[in-house]
Amino acid sequence: MSSLLDDVNQRTQLAGYNRLEILMFHLGGKQRYGINVFKVQEVIQCPPLTKLPNSNPVVRGIVNIRGKTLSVIDLAMAIGKRPLGDEKDCFLVVAEYNRVTQGFLVSAMDRIVNMNWEEIKPPPQGIGSACYLTAITTVDEEFIEIIDVEKVLADVTGTSMEVSQKQIDEGKGFDLSEKFMLVVDDSAVARKQVQRTLEQLGVASVIAKNGREGLDLLQQWADDDPDKIQNNLMMVISDVEMPEMDGYTLTTEIRKDPRLAEIYIILHTSLSGVFNTTMVEKVGANEFISKYDPDILGAAVLGQIKRFSEEHGAAA
Repeated sequence: MSSLLDDVNQRTQLAGYNRLEILMFHLGGKQRYGINVFKVQEVIQCPPLTKLPNSNPVVRGIVNIRGKTLSVIDLAMAIGKRPLGDEKDCFLVVAEYNRVTQGFLVSAMDRIVNMNWEEIKPPPQGIGSACYLTAITTVDEEFIEIIDVEKVLADVTGTSMEVSQKQIDEGKGFDLSEKFMLVVDDSAVARKQVQRTLEQLGVASVIAKNGREGLDLLQQWADDDPDKIQNNLMMVISDVEMPEMDGYTLTTEIRKDPRLAEIYIILHTSLSGVFNTTMVEKVGANEFISKYDPDILGAAVLGQIKRFSEEHGAAA
């Protein structure tokens, strides 16, 4: 399976061109699922696991991989399917999300496919908030379900969304009436996390579910109410991985439009590494923050509130 992940550095360069590669796998049936290769460190036959008493039922155990102890989540159970069979017949996908390396148990590997983000579509409306899909696509005329791993991890491990009282108190020192920030993210869990951070700091938010939707909103505001961009929109907080248009491409498009070019942009993503710092500089984003730490995000939000207030006289 190691051949699946050869030349990872070359693969990551696709991100700057609104492209990605999806690692496809099975969870005990014919349906194929996928996650972005960029988050995957390796795929191996599952080694013996050490069971943990009183752990979450979807955690099959722990394992030591290259000197690092990882918990292993049965990905089928985590999204509401039947548990996978014997671990020795399964594969372990080692991936990094939100600055944590995590193991995911899958039943069988398929292959890697190279795609454009425009081919990745949001899940159908009406599927409910309990759904673990963040997107869908088609390969070989079959639907591939892209799993919202951030929701899986939030449900299994829990995530604090509370910022420090010090930051809350700082946020009270500004008049933010009619001011807002645009949050662009395809994950419902991630949107909720960002919104909760903003709410605690007294900041209103508008939501877009992918880069295309976010860009359309910005361009509509620029057409209909330019003052809204100039005087009310304080910042765009965008994920990187999103259907139809990724965060890098969104940032590039914003910078190309003279009506939008001065908007402050934070890329807030579960992707990590030096590559992202390079891409932030290349596309012209102002900051890159790894998901999800409410105080780190809160500090970045407060920093922009202060800058915006100095420019627009929004101090209380």
